[in-house]
Amino acid sequence: MLPASSASPTRVLITGANGHLGRRLIARLAPSASIVATVRSDAARQAVERNAPTSVDVEQLDYRDAQALARAAEGCVAAVHLVGILKETSTNRYVDAHEHATRALVAAARAARLRRIVYVSILGSDPDSTNAALASKGRAERILLGSDIPTVILRVPMVLGEDDYASRALGARARSRIAWLIRGASLEQPIYAGDVVAAIVAGLELSGDDDVVLDLAGPESLSRADLVRRAGSVVGARPVCVSLPLAPVLGVVGLVERLTRNPPVTRAMLEVLDHDDRIDPLPAAAKLGIRLTPLDEMLAACLSTNEPSTND
Repeated sequence: MLPASSASPTRVLITGANGHLGRRLIARLAPSASIVATVRSDAARQAVERNAPTSVDVEQLDYRDAQALARAAEGCVAAVHLVGILKETSTNRYVDAHEHATRALVAAARAARLRRIVYVSILGSDPDSTNAALASKGRAERILLGSDIPTVILRVPMVLGEDDYASRALGARARSRIAWLIRGASLEQPIYAGDVVAAIVAGLELSGDDDVVLDLAGPESLSRADLVRRAGSVVGARPVCVSLPLAPVLGVVGLVERLTRNPPVTRAMLEVLDHDDRIDPLPAAAKLGIRLTPLDEMLAACLSTNEPSTND
């Protein structure tokens, strides 16, 4: 952790604290740090207050409001920026969730004299991406890297954690007799949520004032179909995977987007999920000093009651 003054413990601001990673991060940091958890809605505030230690300060605010963020960040030494969306809606646009929120955080960080920001981004983010979500996340990264606040950017793929949405969806496919998959040959490289939390904490502790950008993933890259079959072996099932081609699915989703105000899925969302993830995660893990949870351990923890020995 960044060193605290002798008079008080380290104080950390967390944006998007109501998400799965935010809740895990609060549990990890609470014993040793003072935490300001920020959320956007009253329902999210109540959820965090129900589950977080009473020592955690929960602030409800608009992430685009730099002054509100600066007030929340008073006395903090660092911020962990978890705000982000995969699916854009008419009331929650990529530019607001990513770029405007990040620009406001940078202004708040300057006002509060924060010494570091750790940002969790998406593997494949690039300002020049043809995908709207990946391009927006890439522009948010560029805002951070162009600021005078030392930043650690962690780009991660699918994150699997106990009782989160991605794990429940994977478990449902694994237990199905027939698992319908969009482009089953698409490469997945899931990472355990506990490893991401360990990476965030390590990012807060990195020495020096240089910006650091790390692509981090789990230890194995495999096809979506193979991942479902691997998950099936963990839960004692043998799903038959049927792969659907991406192009016609995108066509149907595009039609639904034009006909409905808030479709359940969007083309940009599907394209992010279809991104092929195959990287060497060892350099990033070594830089952070963390152990990556093996895939079978990860699946056992997320799809059953067995938990691996983890960094979290």
